Formats: sequence, structure tokens, C-alpha cells
Amino acid sequence: MTTTVRTAITDADYEAWRAVRIAVMPYERCPTVAEMRDLDRPGRLLVLAEVDGEVVGSGLADRSRDGQKASLTPRVRPEFRRRGVGTELLRVLADHAVAQGYEFAGASVDDEESRLFAERFGFVETNREVEQVRQLGDEPWPAPPTEYQIVSVAERPELWTAAYHQVAVPTLPDMDHPVALKVSEADWEKEWINDPAAMFVAVAGDQAIGVAGLMLDSDRPERAEVAYTAVRREWRGKSVAATLKRTSMAWAADHGITEIYTWTQRGNDAMRRLNEHLGFTYGIVSSTLRAPLPLPGGSSQAR
Repeated sequence: MTTTVRTAITDADYEAWRAVRIAVMPYERCPTVAEMRDLDRPGRLLVLAEVDGEVVGSGLADRSRDGQKASLTPRVRPEFRRRGVGTELLRVLADHAVAQGYEFAGASVDDEESRLFAERFGFVETNREVEQVRQLGDEPWPAPPTEYQIVSVAERPELWTAAYHQVAVPTLPDMDHPVALKVSEADWEKEWINDPAAMFVAVAGDQAIGVAGLMLDSDRPERAEVAYTAVRREWRGKSVAATLKRTSMAWAADHGITEIYTWTQRGNDAMRRLNEHLGFTYGIVSSTLRAPLPLPGGSSQAR
């Protein structure tokens, strides 16, 4: 068996990369080729692993959202695991991260086999997220609030930029991460929304006070991922987040979506309780891991 790891370059390569991601993680939305192209930047590396010419794995090396470490994501189709493909992918990605100047790498795993694999290379858990899932039926629209209004970004596109400055910037530090997330305005525009009609902003006067919505999935249009949900501190305790989420759920039901899901990290008890109140149940647990670079055991090189 001959394993080759090469850089993904063409749109066909990107589709092959997506096919592996969907096969390995069918429960989570995968970016489209267009979205992936929009995220291309210096230092970001996508690779494919081939065995005798067949694509059996893929990988991504990029900066993490906290900007402090590399994010490494090797994936191998289940039927080709335990053959050294994952090891080859991880080494290529780790070598790239070292070449970019990173001293630490981060990764996420959703199953015990992947955790044991990562631990072999020195990864240890630093945080944990849990999936919460909600089946949708006939979802009623919430009563219009009196102190503020809920507006979709499709109705008022300028609100997305306002939401970044007035909601995201002050609330992102509240998330329970070892290092605060660093989200630029450009990242907010590219990565945190994919359909303005499915994203909602709470507005009081001329101020955005909260945001919530959905990331739609073109591969599985019956499912959607809950997008960033946050409310400014002075407006918390007034049901703003619940009203925003109920609005997005009603919109989803009206557009044929039958299931939505979200990930909440350890420590975000308030959001978990809100989701429970809204009828979400628990699903997969995902662990966030960290390891020093370079990884033990030598290096490989993408071809």
C-alpha cells in the first residue's frame, strides 16, 4: 500500500476534501467549495491523502481562532484507518505548522479512537464541548418584543457589521476559552454567516443588542447549525436570546428544516440551560486538545 499526501489545489481537489469530511463527520455541516475558497489565505494548507490513487483522507492546517496556535485536522475514512494514513497526514500538517512558526497545535476529537490517536502524539485535553440537538416541528413565531425589534440581516444588511462591533466584540471574551477568540471584522463577514435571511439581530434604537441565527447546509438542507448567539450584558435576563432563538427556529421550520444543532463549550452553563429550556437534547461530546510542536517522531513532507 502506497500512501501519498498532496496539496489540494483544484476545485475537484476541494470536492474530494469535502467528501472525506462528510464521510467522517456526517453530523456536522461542511463548508462549500466557494466558502473554502473564500477562506484561502497564506499559511492555510489543505491536503489529500491517497492510497494507490484513491482519496482516503484529508487534512487542514490553519491558525486557530485564538491566534495562539495552529489548528490541525487530519481525517481518514473509517475503512482506511489503522494503516498509517492518519499518522502521515498529521505529520505533514504539523511540519507545515512548525514552518509557519507555531509552537503549539490544537485539535478536536469526537470519539475515543481519535482521542487515543491524538494522545500518542502528546495532545492533552484543554476544553470540552457538547452537541445539543433540537428536532423541529410546527414552531410558533414569538410575540414581537416591545423594548426592541428582531430584524433579519437580509432585511438590513448593514446590521451584520453593527453586530460585530456592538455585540461580538464585547461578548466574545465571555466565552469560556483558555485564550479569548480573535475574530476580525473580515472573519466575521466570511465565517460567521452564510445566509443573511437566516441570521437575526435584536435592535434597540440605533444599537444592535443581540444576535442569533443559523448556518445553512447545502449538503443536508434539512439540517442547520446554530450560529453565534450572544446578547450584550446590559440586556441579559430580558429573554432577548430566547426570542432570537425562537425566531430562528420558526424561520427554519417555515423553510423545511427539521433539525438544528449547536455546540456549547464547558463553562457555558447559561447557554446550555437556555437550549434545554427550548427543547434541545444532548448528543456528541467533542474534546479540544493541545500539544507542543514539533510533534514527536520525526517529519514527513507533502508531495
